Amino acid sequence: MATATQAAAEIQRLVWLFLPRCNDRETLLALDTMAAEPSQWSEGHKLFQRIRSKTLAAERAGDRLSNTQYCFEEVCAKTLYNLSGFPAPFDKDSPDWIRPNALALAKVLSIPDPDSAIRLGA
Repeated sequence: MATATQAAAEIQRLVWLFLPRCNDRETLLALDTMAAEPSQWSEGHKLFQRIRSKTLAAERAGDRLSNTQYCFEEVCAKTLYNLSGFPAPFDKDSPDWIRPNALALAKVLSIPDPDSAIRLGA
């Protein structure tokens, strides 16, 4: 089981993988900043809400790339919030969705050998 700090570092690593390949970098950058500073993890709930608005708009527009990106971002924000230990956590399995959502985004972005690029805990 990864520590909270290791989980946050994994989120950062994945953000850095996707950042140069995504047009909308705003919430990816927010995740990076948040993951780097444990005192900010409790802001994950607010960040999730911002990302969720973007996800819903991408779904309505039929924008598969953006939708896939935001789904990845959502589980990262949920995970960081849960790591904060604050009340009313998101579902306990939120971290379990990071890898599948990261793989989906890597495939949409045509990242070569996505399984190797996304490996968690490496």
